[in-house]
Amino acid sequence: MDAKDILGLPKTPLSITQEKKSRPQKDSQRKPDGISREVYALTGGVAPLMPSIDVSQLKRRPPSDEKITWQWLPFTSSARKDNLQLYHWVRVVNGVPPTGDYSFAKYNKSVDVIRYTDEEYEKHLTDPKWTKEETDQLFDLCERFDLRFIIIADRFPTPRTVEELKDRYYSVSRTILVARAPSPGEVAGHPLVKEPYNVTQEIERKRALSMVLSQTKHQERKDAEVLAEAKRIAESRMAARAAEEPDLPIASDIGPESAERAVGPGDTISPSNVQVPAPAAAPSTSVIADNSSTLASLRMLRVYLRTYALEQMVQAASSSAGLRTIKRVEQTLQDLEVNLKPKVPTKAVCAEHLELRKEILTLLNLQKQLQYKEAEGSSFRDGSYGDMPGSAKRSQRAADQDRTFVLDTISFGGDRGVKREQKRKGPGRASETSSSPAGAHKRPRKMKASDL
Repeated sequence: MDAKDILGLPKTPLSITQEKKSRPQKDSQRKPDGISREVYALTGGVAPLMPSIDVSQLKRRPPSDEKITWQWLPFTSSARKDNLQLYHWVRVVNGVPPTGDYSFAKYNKSVDVIRYTDEEYEKHLTDPKWTKEETDQLFDLCERFDLRFIIIADRFPTPRTVEELKDRYYSVSRTILVARAPSPGEVAGHPLVKEPYNVTQEIERKRALSMVLSQTKHQERKDAEVLAEAKRIAESRMAARAAEEPDLPIASDIGPESAERAVGPGDTISPSNVQVPAPAAAPSTSVIADNSSTLASLRMLRVYLRTYALEQMVQAASSSAGLRTIKRVEQTLQDLEVNLKPKVPTKAVCAEHLELRKEILTLLNLQKQLQYKEAEGSSFRDGSYGDMPGSAKRSQRAADQDRTFVLDTISFGGDRGVKREQKRKGPGRASETSSSPAGAHKRPRKMKASDL
């Protein structure tokens, strides 16, 4: 017995094709042109979303009618004057070799060395430190080695330094150029005449460079510390100098002394009774500090625009004033037909502009103090009248205090207010209220501005 007998299945055997499922065949994709087999295998057979290689970038095959060969052919170079013939491989198309000069001959650059005659040497170039033979050898080596003075000093027959060779060559060339020119102005722009060689400066430069290159790490660290300390001292001295120099005029608030001067000698108000507002009485130390810090920051810049400096000074001068005061200052400038920013911001114009802003701000502060003192004077006069006995003001105030407050029954709904008061107090209290004098329990009415 087997499983088929237990399950009651027929015993007919199945075909091999039905038992084994055939694997689905993969669709073979053709490799694109221009891509190697290895690169295409890395993609897994999936084409990229964007083309990786443009067809125009592929190597083009030569036309079928062209026959290209490489041949070993001789050539000559115009850079050489000995007509030396050498050989190299050349690409030949259809058996026709290329013609023309050697392709690398264009890179042969030489220096045009100025030559002199015997008459010019005897007239302009005589030097007790140099003979004519040494000068001729120097110019020959300069033309041969293209002014490579290190090699020239090595090849020179007599012991001469590089600086001495340079000085002799450039001095002779400059003298010949000036002597041959019709006028000195024609060769004034030539590099040899415009920037002459300074042998002393060159010797000093090389000496300083050798000292720097021969320093140890400890010396370099010590020099860096010295430079940092020197920078710190320079900055501190600059800050001290900026604090000592007089500042530009700034717009500040008015102090107590100016407030007393604004009263005038004819006023009867005593200075001891006058209370100056806090913003006007406070000293302008913050404004002065802001102004000094602004000047110090501008001096640290060393180079700045005058308009930028004016804006910084205006902001520092108006830092203690409110936004409304700043707008009033600008409105006053517009009423006076003065630009908020000078069109020609010279030093004098900027100083006058700051002075004008200071005066406008002073005027606004004086107007504010005048209004405050007028209010103080009116209150002072009212208080002096109240102190006098038997005055009309005092009797009127006493009458106002004795006056009782009567409820308007018409405006507040007729008799409802009276009925509610009677219900709240009861019958006994109502009789007491009627027998009591009018207004004995009433609170005096508050004074109004019209009663003054």
